[in-house]
Amino acid sequence: MSALQLYLASGSPRRKELLAQLGYTFERVVVDVEECHQPGEAPADYVQRLSLEKAQAGVIETDGQTPVLGSDTIVVVDDAILEKPKDFADARRMLTLLSGRQHQVMTAVTLATAARSKTCLVTTNVWFKTLSEKEIEAYWQSGEPQDKAGSYGIQGIGGKFIERIDGSYYAVVGLPLMETDIMVQDFLSLSI
Repeated sequence: MSALQLYLASGSPRRKELLAQLGYTFERVVVDVEECHQPGEAPADYVQRLSLEKAQAGVIETDGQTPVLGSDTIVVVDDAILEKPKDFADARRMLTLLSGRQHQVMTAVTLATAARSKTCLVTTNVWFKTLSEKEIEAYWQSGEPQDKAGSYGIQGIGGKFIERIDGSYYAVVGLPLMETDIMVQDFLSLSI
């Protein structure tokens, strides 16, 4: 077994799978960060703050020397942040808002140790087809949108709603691979 290279401060199975694709040796660390948008906080600032807070919370729970990766993803339409739906009515509201138009998915990734941190923001433009009420209800019944920002998962059934994207597919899933790999390489090279 290779030596531990970093910690992942996320319970997301999608982030775990994506980080594993990069080939790093990592362990998950459980963190509890309140996801609460502050009044007047821009969406980009909000997602970057959450990413940083998750990484910093992970640093407190670990040795402080091994880099901790924190990440957060939000869906933004008309400067409104669409997070995970509370219930079907909330998911229907979000999916109706996304229907037939463009929105942004913002994913922030932070790597942190006790000595330093670095955050990267990746924004991807996503275009949805027009959705019927029947499609929205059937999608909710699938169970997929219930734990996803914006009430959809591009990597699953929700992918059939996507007309096109401009940016990083993996950032929409929850962890931009190229940007994350560059950050991890940078951190690991400085710790040698």
